[in-house]
Amino acid sequence: MRHPSLHITVRICVCGDEGAGKSSLITSLVKDVFVTNKIQSVLPQITIPPSIGTPENVTTTIVDTSALPQERNTLRKEIRKSNVILLVYSDHYSYERVALFWMPYFRSLGVNVPVVLCANKSDLKTNGSTAQVVEDEMLPVMAEFKEIDSCIRTSAREHRNVNEVFFLCQKAVTHPIAPLFDSKEGNLKPAAIAALKRVFYLCDKDQDGYLNDQEMHDFQGKCFEKPLSEEDLDNIKASISKSSPRSEVAKGIDQKGFIHLNKIFAEKGRHETIWIILRKFHYTDSLSLKDSFLHPKFDIPEYASAELSPAGYRFFVDLFLLFDKDNDGGLNDSELGALFAPTPGLPSYWLESSFPSSTVRNEAGHITLQGWLAQWSMTTFISPATTLSYLAYLGFESPATPRTMSTTSALKVTKPRKRRRRPGRVERNVVLCYVIGAPSSGKSSLLGAFLNRPFDTLYHPTIKPRTAVNSVELQGGKQCYLILEELGELEPAILENRAKLDACDLICYTYDSSDPDSFSHIVALREKISSSR
Repeated sequence: MRHPSLHITVRICVCGDEGAGKSSLITSLVKDVFVTNKIQSVLPQITIPPSIGTPENVTTTIVDTSALPQERNTLRKEIRKSNVILLVYSDHYSYERVALFWMPYFRSLGVNVPVVLCANKSDLKTNGSTAQVVEDEMLPVMAEFKEIDSCIRTSAREHRNVNEVFFLCQKAVTHPIAPLFDSKEGNLKPAAIAALKRVFYLCDKDQDGYLNDQEMHDFQGKCFEKPLSEEDLDNIKASISKSSPRSEVAKGIDQKGFIHLNKIFAEKGRHETIWIILRKFHYTDSLSLKDSFLHPKFDIPEYASAELSPAGYRFFVDLFLLFDKDNDGGLNDSELGALFAPTPGLPSYWLESSFPSSTVRNEAGHITLQGWLAQWSMTTFISPATTLSYLAYLGFESPATPRTMSTTSALKVTKPRKRRRRPGRVERNVVLCYVIGAPSSGKSSLLGAFLNRPFDTLYHPTIKPRTAVNSVELQGGKQCYLILEELGELEPAILENRAKLDACDLICYTYDSSDPDSFSHIVALREKISSSR
């Protein structure tokens, strides 16, 4: 079943030697019976609309071809236009030509499409049993040519596996096995395992390392939109216990068991089940997360800014409490590592701003809940795209529509602020303040004090910009987040940049009261800023 929002056209190019039964297979599919009358050597292209028995929203175009040398130019064009190749053989000679001519020919054209290998005319006694054909013919050629997605025996005369062979072609496009499973090694591929581990993480709501019965039922409902019977759940657990006797299925299904379950699906040719799971969690055919999911459209008008909505704050509070396993009020390195497991790691913006020293930490140096929320408030203000992508990685679900995973509901856009010369009422929850002044005037000490850090008597000149973010309480009890940014060596360039100046709400001037030149520096800075604005 393809993702319901997608419509796909599968173009099947039917290739093979003359007399292999290509046209008979197509005719048998269309007419549902074997046509005994002589049919034309190459049938015209046919298109089959989505219907019962075909994957959802899939239109199928079937193109017949000729193997005659004078038709080679047409053959080459049709192969290059196809999504999948159905390669038909029917006897020993045409089988030998699969490896000697056809597969090398496809490679020489540079096409990167799956091939379904079809052993036709299985009604002829000389063609042997299915088990013998699989062992002697199909497995060796599949081992040699990895682009062969699947193999099947058919008989157009007896209408055996005719519908199935074209279904395999559709499935090779809509649910490709190649990105998921390494047939030679007999294992799921690393990218598939990584994606499934993230799915497990997001479904393990209590983060105890097991999918309990309720979590399995929720998973089934989300992915397949139908309930999981107790019998099916017991069978799943029995299958996992059989392969891994040490697994504690009484607690639920652990990550290893979940991966094994999907490996069984792949081994049994049920890889469409894995694709249904992965697509429900927004994975593409290349096993990356969809760009539209990581980076949804989110417009911010001029002079406005982005903040976390109540749903966004709730999500990050719950995430913090869930991963603070030792309940010490801080996230240590191990807990942070577990929290960010389904993501590419800490956001690059955090690393650039020297996280966690940019926010509130406890005595052990671990980020507190106050610091955690302050850090995300700052990230959303500075780089809302970063917050949106991490909400997607971490599994945010909109409370209004919990199955859509729309991340934009975790953010809100503030009213555009007017640039005022006199103080105005602050209607936003996050405010940016540039801290500027002469060297050695105490800018870094001010940032440290803002985060309750002890005073450092040694002077360390600031080269790179530094930030500190914390919550502050305004008159009337309203809480907001204040970002203090020390500009370092970039200060002159930023103060000459109109856009950078417009981005900040406040400027804090610092000076050393024992140094008159320090105050004179402020006067010069004010004049410079006034001329820039």
